[in-house]
Amino acid sequence: MAMNYNEGVPNIKFATKRQGCLTKYCTEIFATYESRSIMYFLLINFTFAFVELVYGIWTNSLGLITDSFHMFFDCSALIAGLIASVLARRPPNERFTYGYGRAQVIGGFVNGLFLIFVALFVLTEAIERFAEPPEVHHEHHLLEVSVIGLLVNFVGIFAFSHAHTHGGEPCDHGHAAAPPAAPGDHGHSHGGEACHGHGPAAPPPPSAAGNAIKGAERSFVLDGVLLHVIADTLGSVSVIISSLLIKNYGWMIADPICSIFTALLILVSVYPLLVSSSNVLMQRTPDKLQPFLQGCYRAVAAFDGVVSYREPHFWSLGGSDWHGTIVLVVRPGVDAENIRRAASQIFADVGVNKMIIQTERAF
Repeated sequence: MAMNYNEGVPNIKFATKRQGCLTKYCTEIFATYESRSIMYFLLINFTFAFVELVYGIWTNSLGLITDSFHMFFDCSALIAGLIASVLARRPPNERFTYGYGRAQVIGGFVNGLFLIFVALFVLTEAIERFAEPPEVHHEHHLLEVSVIGLLVNFVGIFAFSHAHTHGGEPCDHGHAAAPPAAPGDHGHSHGGEACHGHGPAAPPPPSAAGNAIKGAERSFVLDGVLLHVIADTLGSVSVIISSLLIKNYGWMIADPICSIFTALLILVSVYPLLVSSSNVLMQRTPDKLQPFLQGCYRAVAAFDGVVSYREPHFWSLGGSDWHGTIVLVVRPGVDAENIRRAASQIFADVGVNKMIIQTERAF
């Protein structure tokens, strides 16, 4: 009987490939302080969320159950943040020419919608319990579990606040410098008129003044995660307060009241996340950049040889990664390349990372 020595080889190759992918992902996760912090706190948060849920069901505490579900959904925020943190460092490719920086924005927006759903669910349940306050079994270590939950959240606040001020690794959002143009290549035809893009020189990086306008560089991922942890911390505080009131005074109504307070905290905490992420996804002009644009337009329009400008567009890929485009109409015979360089510097001075300036000849 002939033996097939290749039997099972494909499975071995698949297993080896899977192990290689797992090793690669682990390496990417632990490569930076940001993703390491998220991963460590994710493990701690998930473990204690499960403990809180079990004790909440055991003691019939809506506050504790609420806080556990909030922590579970915080885990989803942490997972989204972890994925976004890893993806954002990957370079652009033919399909994603801007890179993967917006993965964190999408993750934050989707997570915000989930949190709103949870907050409304908790609010509805708390109102029902407010009408008929249930018996809460405070004797089963409810207060102790709540205090441990508060300490877990303090760990998260310290970790992610420290990550913002950490002098750590540079954040590469995958935006490589534009390649030099070929000699003699000054742009392309636009509506039958001469239209020039960037010249051979790369656009200037944001100046010190531009960086001052943006303020300190912050991570969209960490801002969202920190926001959730702070709300979770306040939720733990509300559970502790309700536990003390029930234990010392027998005020069972304190549980739904504190649960309503926690639900409102979730809504308040998620609002800035939804606003900031939706603004980025809708290509809105960054708030910090908006007040300076009219001055930039006036300065560019005052250049010798510039007749007018049109189609200014400015947006953020995420956080303080600002991009913009504008078309300048110039007189025949002027040095369009010098005008583009000077205009690029104007916008770099207010913090625009990459500015695409086209020039058209006036007739």
